[in-house]
Amino acid sequence: MHAFTRRAVLGAGIAVAGGSGPLTSCSAPSSASDDSHGSRAGSGDAGAPAAAAEPAAPQDGGYVSPHGEEVAAAHRERGPVREIRLTATTTSLNLGARTVRTWAYDDELPARPIRVTAGDTLAVRVANHLPHSTTVHWHGISLRNDMDGVPGVTQPPIKAGASFDYRFTVPDPGTYWFHPHSGVQLDRGLYAPLIVDDPREPLEYDEEWIVVLDDWVDGVDGSTPDEVLDELGGGMAGMHGMDDTGSGDDPGNGSGKGGRDASGNDGDGDGDGPRPPRTGPSRILRGARSRLLGGDPGNVAYPYYLVNGRTADDPRTFRAKPGDRVRIRIINAGGDTAFRVALGGHTMTVTHTDGFPVEHTTTDTLLLGMAERYDVVVTAQDGVFPLIALAEGKGHAAMALLRTSESAGAPLPSVRPKELDGRLITADQLRAAEDVRLKPRDPDRTIRMRITGSMKKYDWAINGKPYDPSQRYPVRAGERVRLSFINGTDMWHPMHLHGHTFQLPDGGPRKDTTILLPHQKVNVDFDAENPGLWMVHCHNVYHSESGLMTIIGYRK
Repeated sequence: MHAFTRRAVLGAGIAVAGGSGPLTSCSAPSSASDDSHGSRAGSGDAGAPAAAAEPAAPQDGGYVSPHGEEVAAAHRERGPVREIRLTATTTSLNLGARTVRTWAYDDELPARPIRVTAGDTLAVRVANHLPHSTTVHWHGISLRNDMDGVPGVTQPPIKAGASFDYRFTVPDPGTYWFHPHSGVQLDRGLYAPLIVDDPREPLEYDEEWIVVLDDWVDGVDGSTPDEVLDELGGGMAGMHGMDDTGSGDDPGNGSGKGGRDASGNDGDGDGDGPRPPRTGPSRILRGARSRLLGGDPGNVAYPYYLVNGRTADDPRTFRAKPGDRVRIRIINAGGDTAFRVALGGHTMTVTHTDGFPVEHTTTDTLLLGMAERYDVVVTAQDGVFPLIALAEGKGHAAMALLRTSESAGAPLPSVRPKELDGRLITADQLRAAEDVRLKPRDPDRTIRMRITGSMKKYDWAINGKPYDPSQRYPVRAGERVRLSFINGTDMWHPMHLHGHTFQLPDGGPRKDTTILLPHQKVNVDFDAENPGLWMVHCHNVYHSESGLMTIIGYRK
């Protein structure tokens, strides 16, 4: 047994080809404010709404630009360069239950993993063959700010027919992924794993299985994610500095927010005029409940749930030998669904979450919010076993198979192994491995972010303010920063911080995304050591596109 005998079920990395440096980018919005907009540690009641930090008022200067010298100085290239080509395109995909027209990278779902070693420089030329603009966000990577993929903040959108060169050093090993940060494009087929190998891998295993979970609506009976967003918001358009086609372009109405103009045009400038009315069935989820998620499990009733791009009717199969130690890297790429995951006939040993190692903990089942990742190790038994991803609170499931015997019969798609109701580990029960724990230190600054809004009005926001790209919550390089997430809503929210990992309280795990239950508070700490403008947002794509995002900005 050794650490580097591996086989990924999703296949080899994307084909290598030439690329050049980043294209010229537009300047980020500039603003400034006094440091008083960020609360200092020890001031007031952390849970009091009145004490919530106010974002900085838009002014000129004062903040580190994503393209500034501070960013360049913090990210000197090192290690070999891995060159990749990635094409975003319209395509037809076979999901098993049916074939759909959608958008994907290189006509695959998920796209083939990109695989590098920690310390490598990744150079990816993204060609946009979609009918609308797009970007790519490298989720969980502590990369240079101008490569973060946020349109209108860290880069201009990649126009239809154009390309963009992402180039950055990948510092930390672990399980990551990439996806668009334009409109609700994430809820199409545009995603893939990004696996960063540790050159000194301490974990011993024989095989590796990459498992990507998803909820699926695009192209089913006329539905699209944009129509789902419109239905949820009563005609509301995206609020991510993009139009309601999800293109990532500014609609030119001077508001900085997407939407139709007074004539009903969608505003993307491509001459296609008003968007036609919704033709598919209603996709609003009603009456669902989840004890684990504190009530409403989500907003969208998806027709299908997938593991590695396939429904339970025609599942993917991973093959190993009895007795093999299999490392399973689980990624939730869903738009609106938490998944409860179990492997029938097996216990799982949790080794990592969101890329970073934890003290090993045994469990029967795991709960993954959108964008979360967990690595587990199992000892493969003899037979064929269902890996079930139960759409938490939604009553449906996705499935893949672990097969170590060719003679054993496959389980039915309706199977629900007893492990789904067994011991459940949540992130707050885990502890970071000793070598990745933050050094004990009181926070220099506390930023309180109270989540507001409701399903009824679909007016999601932070501290009562919907997303405005000109606003910032200021921090300074070298500070220990505490984000105090306070959920004032009846919905759960997976909260994600770009460009950093934070630590959960009391020596908890290092993560970039954490589940925030209704009417609960979670404090997370991070070290401000990656200058730029960084998003904080809910990773429910419909919540974020309706306003539940903001920006943390490093002061010069």
